[in-house]
Amino acid sequence: MKEKIHPTYYPDARVTCACGNSFVTGATKKLIKTEICSKCHPLFTGEYRIVDTAGRVERFKRRYKRKEPEKKEA
Repeated sequence: MKEKIHPTYYPDARVTCACGNSFVTGATKKLIKTEICSKCHPLFTGEYRIVDTAGRVERFKRRYKRKEPEKKEA
């Protein structure tokens, strides 16, 4: 391997999530900030929650809104 071309490896890098969870891992950055981790991700927690980025979910729902069929009175 060539010398002095690889980034510095930090075996005690801290990962901090927006939910407040943090843990230590190895990485090439000393501090890593993330928005979603295994403690708050819906796949791991089992709760249904929509993670919306810049209103994309609302825009999708408006665009593909289903029209309710009209009820006929008897």
